[in-house]
Amino acid sequence: MKLRFIFNPRSGHNARNPHLLHRAHAFIREHRLDATVIATERPRHATELARRAVDEGCDVVVAIGGDGTMNEVGTALVGTPAVLGLIPCGSGNGLGRHLGIPGPGRGAFRTLLGGQPRRIDTGTANGHVFINAMGLGFDAEISDRFTRVTRRGLPAYVRTTFAAWRTFRPVPLTVRAPGTRLATTAFIAAVANSDQYGNDCYIAPGARVDDGLLDLTVIRPVGLARALPLAVRLFAGRIDGSPAVQRLQARTFALERPAAGLIHTDGEPRATDATVEVAVRPGSLQVLVPAKT
Repeated sequence: MKLRFIFNPRSGHNARNPHLLHRAHAFIREHRLDATVIATERPRHATELARRAVDEGCDVVVAIGGDGTMNEVGTALVGTPAVLGLIPCGSGNGLGRHLGIPGPGRGAFRTLLGGQPRRIDTGTANGHVFINAMGLGFDAEISDRFTRVTRRGLPAYVRTTFAAWRTFRPVPLTVRAPGTRLATTAFIAAVANSDQYGNDCYIAPGARVDDGLLDLTVIRPVGLARALPLAVRLFAGRIDGSPAVQRLQARTFALERPAAGLIHTDGEPRATDATVEVAVRPGSLQVLVPAKT
């Protein structure tokens, strides 16, 4: 089995402590693997490196980073025989948490040897691949601000969230899905493949990565008094009980807003058109997960 490790030195904990780069090299030596480690040098570089790994016949391409690194590597592996391996060490690690992939100090490296491939769905938003979730509105605004934060982690994310809260304006939105039209005002409009953003923040409770469907969650604007109970529901996995929330499930969505603007795909901000066409690609990616016991 041939492996390629792609290490993002700017991702989450890697930026503060790059010990996982040395851990990857030691892991390769310890198990005498046919593997190499390459560090990214710029945004989107991981996709280039992963495509090269596929062209060079790698069976497993391992992303050492957070959801953004996972997205970049996974984008190159969609529709190929190569399997995505994860050493989740970012700020949220939504896909890793959903799939039960442990952190680097809890067995993530062991999963690369003893795990099993699991075929999952992916999505596209105006042609941009997402594996965990995409969205527009407040979460896209936070993603854009968070890319400029030098010291990451949950505390930094909370600070960024409160700073954005003061200036953000909700988005008039029309959602179209097969047989459904929804006109609303969205504080957040998220289309999820898994059930959570990361850090156990459940934006789509009950969502599955292998059901051939995507889960839309629209959160309408609420005042501060209702925002705190809503945040509690998010982390408790009970968002469906909130009157400010609407949920839909479909294979495709069209999200129509008044003007072009930001979206995020797996936490990475992107500028795109006013209308965002979202679609699922069933079973298009293999991910290495812990073996069932």
